[in-house]
Amino acid sequence: MATLTHLDASGAARMVDVSDKEITTREALAEGRVEMAAETLDLILSGNAKKGDVLGVARIAGIMAAKRTHELIPLCHPLMLSKVEVEISPDAALPGLVVTARVRTSGQTGVEMEALTAVSVACLTIYDMAKAVDRGMRIEGVRLLEKSGGRSGHWTAEG
Repeated sequence: MATLTHLDASGAARMVDVSDKEITTREALAEGRVEMAAETLDLILSGNAKKGDVLGVARIAGIMAAKRTHELIPLCHPLMLSKVEVEISPDAALPGLVVTARVRTSGQTGVEMEALTAVSVACLTIYDMAKAVDRGMRIEGVRLLEKSGGRSGHWTAEG
């Protein structure tokens, strides 16, 4: 069984030492959804939300969050990110918005947390900017879809 790498032998939290790890290109893809009333989705897509360009602001918020992940998640390493891409797509079937984030670096540790943080903050920003018209929105399904690079190689989520 795998062990938790952020705990030392006595069970105390620690930052993992990655100095002996190989520098490789590492990439992660995460997703999340903001489910909302159909009218709220229409308002956001029309660009007429009271607070402004919901999708543009959420995209920038996600990018900024990825760059600051190490300041938010206590045991994350500060990383020099080479790519952060946040995409937000409408899904009338939800109804709502699907947020994805792809993050890349060349380094000694992965970028899964940066991708998950980007998605989470983008979803929170959408909620914040539209809550005046729909407090019942739900942020759901935040998860890692794929990661590559490093010793563990390529991984893809099932389903």
